[in-house]
Amino acid sequence: MKTTTHIQTGSLTGERREFLKKSGSLAVMSLFGVAFFTGCSSDDTEPNMPDSGNPPAAGTGITTTADAVTVDLSVATSLASPGGWALVTASRVLIVNMGNNTYNALTSICTHSQCDRNWTFANNVFTCTCHGSRFDRNGAVVNGPATQPLSSYPATVSNSTLTVNLG
Repeated sequence: MKTTTHIQTGSLTGERREFLKKSGSLAVMSLFGVAFFTGCSSDDTEPNMPDSGNPPAAGTGITTTADAVTVDLSVATSLASPGGWALVTASRVLIVNMGNNTYNALTSICTHSQCDRNWTFANNVFTCTCHGSRFDRNGAVVNGPATQPLSSYPATVSNSTLTVNLG
């Protein structure tokens, strides 16, 4: 018994070759997801990081020391209403107005990769925009990549002064 193997040869046109390259890349990215290729690493840089030694701007009503952040609530209007918030980069603190003259103060150092300046706050959720970790107003992880909550600091209000104890 004789077996005949038929082999066909040919070449692809340049257009066809380019199409296969692009569609192959698209198929791989669809299969693994873009995050596979852009995942976090220890040498990621933090985008748009200002100088870490800058105190809050004059006229904000916020003063910092090594042990405390003091906020004049009559001046710091961003904290005046429930849901208002502030990022105090000099002390690495997030402050949010919880309502009923109650405030939460959290570390702004993300537990995922220690980014400390790239935060947004919407719908009662803090988002670290370095890698997308989300935390509720109490610092609990809503979704990662972070797996640990943000640390909190005691915050007290007397008259129109909010004091966050960092010590």
